Amino acid sequence: MENNYPYASPLYAGQMLKPPHVIARTAYAFAQQINPNNHALDGGRESSSMEIEAVAEIARMFGWNEHLGHLAGGGTMANLEALWVAGSIHPNKKVVASQAAHYTHERITSVLKIPYASIPNRIDKPVLDTLELESMLKEGNIGTVVVTAGTTGTGHVEPVDEVIRLAKKYGARVHVDAAYGGYFRLVVFDKPSIQSAFDAITEADSIVIDPHKHGLQPYGCGCVLFKDPSVGKFYLHDSPYTYFTSEELHLGEITLECSRPGAAAVALWATQKRFPLNVGGEMSDGLKRCIDAANALHSGLESTGNWLLPFEPDLDILVYAPRANSISEISKLSEEIFDAAAKLDLHLALYKMDARYIVDDQMERDSEIVTCLRSTLMKWSHKDYIPEIQRLLEQSRVQNS
Repeated sequence: MENNYPYASPLYAGQMLKPPHVIARTAYAFAQQINPNNHALDGGRESSSMEIEAVAEIARMFGWNEHLGHLAGGGTMANLEALWVAGSIHPNKKVVASQAAHYTHERITSVLKIPYASIPNRIDKPVLDTLELESMLKEGNIGTVVVTAGTTGTGHVEPVDEVIRLAKKYGARVHVDAAYGGYFRLVVFDKPSIQSAFDAITEADSIVIDPHKHGLQPYGCGCVLFKDPSVGKFYLHDSPYTYFTSEELHLGEITLECSRPGAAAVALWATQKRFPLNVGGEMSDGLKRCIDAANALHSGLESTGNWLLPFEPDLDILVYAPRANSISEISKLSEEIFDAAAKLDLHLALYKMDARYIVDDQMERDSEIVTCLRSTLMKWSHKDYIPEIQRLLEQSRVQNS
């Protein structure tokens, strides 16, 4: 295990890896002493109650007092359940998501044998183009639109409010993939468009959020929520041996997964007791620090003139690249800086994207794809380390210029 990156360090500013809080780790380990199974109350009496309570708190964060939901092994399984229900409500109709959406949606629909189509992105920003979406909706064969509140590539928030308006107009469902960005619902944004997007999530039909990302939990802990509890009818089944000690709802009756770790529910419940999901609370303040960190790094790199910054951050992910004379040279330098920074104990990520987002009329456009650097500044401590991160970045750039 020594052959790993220092994920807990604030100088790890690469992939989406956020150490779980000590409360979550302790509660998980404590619960593991009896290893509860939250598939049925028989296997996890108290941990099942904790799951129901913790999930209800997440639902209320999105403005839902009524809901159907549960924890899952992660965002992929949670999204699978949401799209399975979507396909059950609108059989033979398409599920659509933007080119910026997580690849799991296309993979899941393939597994479920649901028709799928990709919505083109905007020319200026890697989020779905609502004009293209409306054109597709007019065809009348779309059952569900997936909209992403925090894309995993660039961290951008798609226009949830506009998507919901269009979906209602054309009779489609809306599923919000907030696996990465869902907890930012607790933040008050300066940008009205981002605030409107998060406010509108309450009008969606289903939501996925991953507590193992910004919820301070160990892997794997995802969560799926449905606004209409009656979708539970699609899960209907009976087991001759599993459910027999209680007339209360068994979580196994509303999940596709069978055995699930009750320890994950205990850890989440305990963490939310310490960090309630309130706007303006400690969790909210920590998430705001992550956004501030991304904005500070963006401003700092922009001020030097040495870096290309294709997008302003919506959340806490920043994409950037060294200036160069061609697209291919940008890609080469990005990879060299990635290696040089690692030798200085600054750990970044590489990100390939459409080169059209690199706007520079003087540059030779010898490739349609460009490799950039990408940083996910998701630790609450990152804000304090931005000057050091920038210093090490500049040092790495100079070594490879």
